[in-house]
Amino acid sequence: MANGVPEISAAAVPAEAWLLDVREDDEWAAGHAPEATHIPMGDLGARTGELPVDQEIYVICRSGHRSARVTQALNGAGWQAVNVGGGMQDWAAAGRPMTADSGAAPYVA
Repeated sequence: MANGVPEISAAAVPAEAWLLDVREDDEWAAGHAPEATHIPMGDLGARTGELPVDQEIYVICRSGHRSARVTQALNGAGWQAVNVGGGMQDWAAAGRPMTADSGAAPYVA
């Protein structure tokens, strides 16, 4: 737990996790986890109906800072959320699967 926010390493995120990517569209397009759901942080307030209420949400961004804020907000609003510490940078470093919208080699933007 970092600063009161529940946190997990990218390497420890379960394969069946409900992963929420809160990065911007260009970051998502460059490279993301194949099973992630993309809702940019700024759009989240209008799209909370897309979030599961019956399972833990793993929140990821580029470095873990935006996702920590989102995790805190979601937990405060009644969801069960966990921040993915180190974000997509650590996800890529851990060798976790990634894909890019363009079909090109994925990277963390």
